[in-house]
Amino acid sequence: MRSFPTTEEFPSPLAGEGGGRSLPDQGSAPQGAFGQGAVAPNPSPPTPLPQGERGAPPRISFVSLGCPKALVDSERILTRLRAEGYELARGHAGADAVIVNTCGFLDSAKKESLAAIGAAMNENGRVIVTGCMGAEPAAIRDVFPNVSAITGPQAFESVMEAVREAAPAPHDPFVDLIPGEGVRLTPRHYAYLKIAEGCDNRCTFCIIPSLRGPLVSRSAADVLREAERLVKAGVKELIVIAQDTSAYGRDLKYSASAWRGREVAARFLDVTRELGSLGAWVRLQYVYPYPHVDEAIALMNGGNVLPYIDVPFQHASPTVLKAMRRPASQEKTLERIRAWRGICPELTIRSTFIVGFPGETEEDFRFLLDWLDEAKLDRVGAFQYEPVKGAAANDLGLAHVPDEIKASRHQRFMQRAQAISAKKLAAKVGKRLDVIIDEGGARQAKGRSKGDAPQIDGAVHILARRPLRAGDIATVRIDRSDAYDLWGTAA
Repeated sequence: MRSFPTTEEFPSPLAGEGGGRSLPDQGSAPQGAFGQGAVAPNPSPPTPLPQGERGAPPRISFVSLGCPKALVDSERILTRLRAEGYELARGHAGADAVIVNTCGFLDSAKKESLAAIGAAMNENGRVIVTGCMGAEPAAIRDVFPNVSAITGPQAFESVMEAVREAAPAPHDPFVDLIPGEGVRLTPRHYAYLKIAEGCDNRCTFCIIPSLRGPLVSRSAADVLREAERLVKAGVKELIVIAQDTSAYGRDLKYSASAWRGREVAARFLDVTRELGSLGAWVRLQYVYPYPHVDEAIALMNGGNVLPYIDVPFQHASPTVLKAMRRPASQEKTLERIRAWRGICPELTIRSTFIVGFPGETEEDFRFLLDWLDEAKLDRVGAFQYEPVKGAAANDLGLAHVPDEIKASRHQRFMQRAQAISAKKLAAKVGKRLDVIIDEGGARQAKGRSKGDAPQIDGAVHILARRPLRAGDIATVRIDRSDAYDLWGTAA
């Protein structure tokens, strides 16, 4: 859970806390009874004082849950709040209202969202719920009938209408000055750039299409103008995201739009190429392995488009992939990986997998382990399958894998992935890498190589002869490694 400081704590209105850390007075929500999934009685929402009696702009407390796509939604809401004169409160108790941006992808995420709503109801009572879980309002009102409003994902205007009703704040253009790039919740030096919403895939384990709808792409010009504003504001790394990033533009029939006096098509390749011309690192995440992705790999040799790609393969067994409604030709996938590394030898490939999917046999799982040995992916994460209400996987009629077997397979998978990662990182010892600094210092710093995305991958721990600041890009000689991180000395 990510919660946010008061306006005064921001160095400027454009940056919040990064690194997924909760701030004082708003720690992780589940505490006491909430830790067991219980909820306290609903208090009646108190009546807000008129703004004139308060003598200060209304203050809003904000909690953001879920993935980077949801984080971008939170940034957009916060930008609207600041543009209309609202300030951010440190804690729920002193706020005029609380907004909780929920996650509803997994049952565990729903429990976390309900716990966050419960904490806000207990401490405040004027609670506006938005995000993916808001697409199922009955599940929220059954537990918290007195929440002020519930909206689904991307319903920014509905959120603002609910905020205005709870705590009116007239806009003052002479006071409420917002930077062109808007309010951001990441550190100053990197930003998520969401190029599309929704998804057209129908994976049986996923309910995202029912929560966020079909693919809706932004125009190329809109994406590139936002990227320009971010780079102008000091962003050194653009992390390109969507539910299905490489499907970008398909719904627009790849139509062109005007940018810098020329037409740019709404194509994954074209937009990636133009982003690489802006002077910042460009990192591609949530990339589905369509054939045209090969062309984007060619942009990763030596330019600003980083030699890094995040492809959620999910499994390798043809039987399991077919049940998931994912591409089931693992031989072709291995061929693609070999071809990508032929095009870009320095390529880092990250992926995520699901173990314990309904019907997964020991043979299927061993097939996945053998495939992983051959693919030698650089960065890997895995999840134990959780049944999700509304997912097609629930109706496949396949045997559920017992929890203890899922846990055992997860451990075995991660041990195999860890061994591969350790060998990959050991090969970097003695090399000089460009590293972007996340945590600066006079003699020590922490950053990431081009092969590491924030929050999910490893880190580079640095000894420095000069002070390094967040956002600097330093050349670091790698001295040692372990299974996930690197240690080195800045030149």
